[in-house]
Amino acid sequence: MKYLTKKFCTLIITLLAVSLLSFLAFQIIPGDAAVSRLGTGATQEKAAKLRREMGLDRPVMERYGSWLKDFVQGDMGESYTYSLPVAGMIKEKLPVTLAIAGMSFFFMLAVSIPLGLLAGRYGGRLPDRILTVCNQIVMAVPGFFMGILLTCVFGLVLHWFTPGGYVSYQESPSGFFGYLVFPAIAIALPKCAMGVKLLRSSVIGELQQDYVRTAYSRGNSPRQVLYGHVLKNSLLPVITFWALAIADIMASSMILEQVFTAPGIGTLLVQSISNRDYPVVQAVIVLIAGLVVVINFLVDLLYGVIDPRINMKGEG
Repeated sequence: MKYLTKKFCTLIITLLAVSLLSFLAFQIIPGDAAVSRLGTGATQEKAAKLRREMGLDRPVMERYGSWLKDFVQGDMGESYTYSLPVAGMIKEKLPVTLAIAGMSFFFMLAVSIPLGLLAGRYGGRLPDRILTVCNQIVMAVPGFFMGILLTCVFGLVLHWFTPGGYVSYQESPSGFFGYLVFPAIAIALPKCAMGVKLLRSSVIGELQQDYVRTAYSRGNSPRQVLYGHVLKNSLLPVITFWALAIADIMASSMILEQVFTAPGIGTLLVQSISNRDYPVVQAVIVLIAGLVVVINFLVDLLYGVIDPRINMKGEG
C-alpha cells in the first residue's frame, strides 16, 4: 500500500510540475497574444482592451490557478486563431494520433516478442545472426525516412494506398485504418528492432539461470520452459523500454502525420505554433506529457505485479 501511495503522490506532483512549466514557458516567449489575435488591425487601445478580456493583465500565478482549475474541469480555453473551444479541436484530431500510436505499439509488441524469443533461444546460431543483421539495418533508418520509403514503395510504386488520400473514420473505418497502417508501421519498425535486441539479451541471460535447468529436469519441453518460465522473467527489463517507447511513439506519430498528411494532433500543433495559438499548443503539450506520466505510473504498478519484491522494497 505504501508503494502505491508513493507512486500516486509522485504522479500528482509530476503532473502539476508539467502543467506549471508548460504554462510559464508560454508566458516568457516573446510576442503579445492580444496583438497576434487582432492582427493588422491592432492598436494600443484595442490590444489593452483585449488583454483585459483575455485576463492577460492579471498576475501570472493567478492566471495559472484559473487555467488549471478550468483545465481539470475540461475547459482548455479558446483558440486565438479560430475562436473555437480548444477541447473540441483536440477531440476532433485526437483519434488520428491515437490510432497511429495504438497500431504502432501493437505492431511493436506483436513483432518484438516472438522474434526476441526466437533470437534468444537460438543465440549465436543462424536465426539469431540473421535477425541481428536485420535489426541493425532497421535501427539505422529514422522513422520519418522510413515513412518516406513506405510512401514511395507502397504508395507510388505498388499503389496500395494514395499518398495524401486520407480517409476519415466517419467516412470509412476500414479506409481510415488502412491509410494509417503505413505510418504506424514506419514508427513501429525501429522500435521492433530495439525490442528484439533487448528481449534477446534478456532471454539469453535467463536461459543460463538455475531455475531453467530445474524446469528441464522436471520434464518440461523447450517450448514450455521458454513461454512458461523464461518469458515472464525476461519481460521485466524490456517493459522499461516499452514504457519509454510510448512517449517516442506519440512524438513520432505527430511527425509522421506530416509525411502522410494525416490531420492529427501533430498537424494541429504545427499549425498552432505557426499561428502563435498558445492555448492550443499548451493544451496539447500538457495532454501528451500527462499521458506519458500516467502510462509510466501504470507501468510502475505492473512492475509490482510481475515482481512482488518491488512492492516489498517500497514498503520498506
